[in-house]
Order: sequence, then C-alpha cells, then structure tokens
Amino acid sequence: MTAHTSTLAEYQRKTAANRLGLWLFILSDAFVFAGLYVSRFYLLGTGSRPEVNQLVGLIVTSVLLLSSFFMNRAETAMAHGDRKTFLNGTLITLILGTLFLIGVVGVEWRIAPFGPGDGAAASLFYAMTGFHAFHVLTGVIFLAVVYRNGRKGLYSAERHWAVEACAVYWHFIDVVWIFFYPALYLIGSAVH
Repeated sequence: MTAHTSTLAEYQRKTAANRLGLWLFILSDAFVFAGLYVSRFYLLGTGSRPEVNQLVGLIVTSVLLLSSFFMNRAETAMAHGDRKTFLNGTLITLILGTLFLIGVVGVEWRIAPFGPGDGAAASLFYAMTGFHAFHVLTGVIFLAVVYRNGRKGLYSAERHWAVEACAVYWHFIDVVWIFFYPALYLIGSAVH
C-alpha cells in the first residue's frame, strides 16, 4: 500500500465520520424548524396567515430553488474534477443566497404591514423567516469559505468533503423553505 493510498483511505474514513456528524446536526436542526412549522399551524390553523407580499415571496422562493440547482451542479462538477464549473456554480449559489437574504430581510421585512409584536401571525412570520435567514447567512459564509478554498485548489475529485458538506447543508436550507413558503405565503387568508 502506497503512502497516497494510505492517506486517501484515512481521508475517506474521516469523511465517513464527518458525514454522520453532519446528518446528526441536520436532524437536530430539523426538529427546531419542525417546531416552528407546527407552531404556525397550531396558532393560526389553516384558515389564516400573515399578510405578506406574494410577489416578493415568489421571487425569493424562486431564487432559493435556483440556487440549489447551481449548488448541485457545483458539487457534481467537483466530484468529477471539473474545477471551473465547480467555482462558477459555487459563486452563483453564493450570489443567489445573498439575494434571498436581501429579499427576505431587506425587502419583505421592510414592507410588511406589521411588526414582530403585532400578534401571533406576525410573530410567527418573523420567527420563521428570521431563523431561516440566519441559516441562509451561515450557508452563504460556508459557501464563501468553500469558494475561497476552491480557488486555492484545495479540492479534488477524491478529496472534496467540504464541498459535499456545504451542498448538503444548502439543500437542507432549501427543503426547509419549501415547507415554510406555503405555510407563510399560501395557506389561509391574510390576517391584518
């Protein structure tokens, strides 16, 4: 067994342990998101929802879904050793994630006709979007680190655990929003 094979085997063993840790983290985080999701229906039922801007909601959702496409493309490219496509996909994902944050926190929060303390619907809206936005922010930071390291050539087809972890986390954030978007923007009548 050569030194390269030995170090690659060690890298793969550590990656398997890291993968388990990441999935346990995501599972625990999913419980918090699930608690917010259940709270929305417990407090508001299916007959009402916050009075929010439908167009902004549709745009930010489209941006986030598109970002997942590019993140998947970036991860697949790195797994096949295509550094240029990986870097492009990661950068596009980072930009789209930033646009999502601007859309929710910078636009939607500003134009909402209510504040965080204006009843259950308002409180849930800010709690759900705020907690999700925090996760998108951490994902954007993660993407920036992965992009920087990718530009330095630190990943290869055999060694790209950080890229995989970033992609899994990003897709998790996207899946959460797929549940939050209809709960906040589509189900029920707007509550003033």
